[in-house]
Formats: sequence, C-alpha cells, structure tokens
Amino acid sequence: MGIILLIVLVLLVLGVAPRWSHSKDWGYAPSGLLGALLVVVLILVLLGRIPTNL
Repeated sequence: MGIILLIVLVLLVLGVAPRWSHSKDWGYAPSGLLGALLVVVLILVLLGRIPTNL
C-alpha cells in the first residue's frame, strides 16, 4: 500500500510541473504542495505508520 502511494505521489509531482504558458503563472504552489505531501508520506512509510506489505 505504501509503495503504491509513493509511486502515485511521485507521478503527480512530475505531472504538476509548470510547463505550459497558462500554468507558469501558478508558480510553485501545485508542485510544492504535492512535494510536501510526498515528504510526509515518505516519512510515515519509513517510520512504519503506513505498511508497505513487501
């Protein structure tokens, strides 16, 4: 469960990178929020709060 969640979050962080002209005005807010969420989930997985079931 935890590994799948991490993979999905990494793909979302890569997907919200400001590449197009209409999204460059957003700044780093979307990718910054998902990046912070990725760090929190990674810490929870490493602490064993979210099981990885490997």
